[in-house]
This record gives sequence, C-alpha cells and structure tokens, in this order.
Amino acid sequence: MAEVKIICIGCPKGCSIHLEHDDNNNILSISGYGCKNGEEYAKNEFTAPVRIFTSTVKVTGGDLPLVPVKTKDAVPKAMLMECARESCRVEVKAPVKIGDVIKSNFCGTGIDLVAARNINAI
Repeated sequence: MAEVKIICIGCPKGCSIHLEHDDNNNILSISGYGCKNGEEYAKNEFTAPVRIFTSTVKVTGGDLPLVPVKTKDAVPKAMLMECARESCRVEVKAPVKIGDVIKSNFCGTGIDLVAARNINAI
C-alpha cells in the first residue's frame, strides 16, 4: 500500500487530501477532503490528471509579436510537453480576437487552442 498527498484546488480552502492505493493503483481510501468536490478531484487527479495548457504563439503582421493562447478545455497532463512543442510551430496572422480558434483539435486532443488577447493588424 502507498499513499499520495494531493492539494485540492477545487475551492479556496486547499484541502490536503491523502489517497491510499495498492500496487495496481486501485484506490483504497481517500481522506482529508472537505467536500464531495474534493473527493472527486482527488480521484481524477490520481487516475487521469488534466490541465489547461497556456502558452504564446507567433503573430505575423500584428502590433505584438506573440499572442497568448490557451486550450478551451483541459488536456491530459502527460501531453503538456507535446502541446508546448507544437505551440512553437504555430503561427497566426493578425488581426486576432479573443476566443479565435488558433488551432482546432490541438495535438489530437479534440480540444481547440484559442487566443486569449486581441492583436491588431499593422
């Protein structure tokens, strides 16, 4: 049996959750959560952690050389480095508006990469 400590980010409380699992990663017990959301967060964080990916991509013909971007939904945490490498290869032409899809199905996740700032054309 092994134990994992997870800090819940489901609310501002930041509960310190302890999750015990066996050698096959079957969850045996979860304790320390302050609400059902914390229990669910710990299960998901242990079995399939996800994150919103944020970065910047190059802009041509814009008043700024880069535009901040983010994934519309969370992607598997294990794919973050792949997403970072792919974002270096993306280039967009100005103008760019907040929410514009910069790349659909980003890294094969089925999730769009969207602009997080307006960039004017020059």
